[in-house]
Amino acid sequence: MPKITPNYLEMKAADLPASKAFYEKAFGFAFTDYGPEYAAVEGGAVEIGLAAGDSPPAPMPTFETDDLDAAFAQVQSTGAEIVAAIFAYPGGKRFECLDPSGNRLAIYQPG
Repeated sequence: MPKITPNYLEMKAADLPASKAFYEKAFGFAFTDYGPEYAAVEGGAVEIGLAAGDSPPAPMPTFETDDLDAAFAQVQSTGAEIVAAIFAYPGGKRFECLDPSGNRLAIYQPG
């Protein structure tokens, strides 16, 4: 059986410029534009692409951080809607927010 490893996450962006701006400010991402309808963050363990459009709906991406309180403040500074404030779970703690296109994101700190 071949080894299959996740290494790319593509999400829809109803407003591509607003979504890029959110990810740049909230997470410090740098995008490469591939035409007017696609941009990608490359070079990490998992690369991320934003495709213009709003369907199909995407799964919830989860981002790891080493400072959840600082990440929460940084995301909040973008004006993003926080849909779940910081809460503990068996693997650590996390919060959830919506990006400008309505994609639900989880940001967590193991522990």
